Amino acid sequence: MALVSARSLLAVSDLHVSHERNREVVDRIRPTSDGDWLIVAGDVAETVADIEATLRLLRDRFARVIWVPGNHELWTTRQDPVQLRGEARYHHLVEVCRGLGVLTPEDPYPVWETDESSYVVAPLFLLYDYSFRDPNTSLDAAMKHAYETGVVCTDEFMLHPDPYPTRADWCRQRIEVTEPRLAAIPQHQRTILVSHWPLHQGPTRMLRFPQFAMWCGSTRTADWHVRFRAEVAVSGHLHIPLTLFYDGVRFEEVSLGYPREWQRRGSGLPDPVRRILPVDQNRQPAGQFAAIRA
Repeated sequence: MALVSARSLLAVSDLHVSHERNREVVDRIRPTSDGDWLIVAGDVAETVADIEATLRLLRDRFARVIWVPGNHELWTTRQDPVQLRGEARYHHLVEVCRGLGVLTPEDPYPVWETDESSYVVAPLFLLYDYSFRDPNTSLDAAMKHAYETGVVCTDEFMLHPDPYPTRADWCRQRIEVTEPRLAAIPQHQRTILVSHWPLHQGPTRMLRFPQFAMWCGSTRTADWHVRFRAEVAVSGHLHIPLTLFYDGVRFEEVSLGYPREWQRRGSGLPDPVRRILPVDQNRQPAGQFAAIRA
């Protein structure tokens, strides 16, 4: 890819480099200018070694890399020599990123400057609290239905909330520590909100299996794109790489996904990186789309 003069704020997520075909895709990711920043919105890999190696590769190519964790980074698997669980695993990954010079949700928010304006780029780690479900259905009933239909996120077995009693409790804590930081951003500045899980429930309504939405976010963040003056909200997790609008705010789902998914979208290796700023005039808002989630 030839370099151009104008620098770009780019984003990608759900690289899942444990799949060989996805590693081929990652090897092809390059900046479009010397000053490009890259947002990596979670689900790089399941082992600390693979996460570190991938982020190092991208850091060496881009002027700045910003990372937020997805659920796969937080899994504790038998294949990973690092057997830390829950919050301890997250903080270990933060220290790995700091050693690489990669920004995380625990660092001061960077500012993306243009000739006309500036934007606070806010990487967020929020998790989910199972509230993306029918409000007339209890969590117990919704979970029972998910198990009966075989649509259960692997997080139930791999993503430990230690030291919190549940993942919902951990999500509550993350929202409570994040909200004041966003509220402290000066009122004159717009934001780029980055989370692995979508901040708004709307994108999950495109899932082929709506049961999976419970593992996709929290209704407590439904108005954050308005309250915190978002220019763009960036997320992954759904494996539905689309542009959507809610309340006039652009939402970019920037995932690569699994090979079996992206291979259905076209021949050859995809270019999963999306331009967040300047606006990509070739990106059109999406119509209805359904994804298969395993």
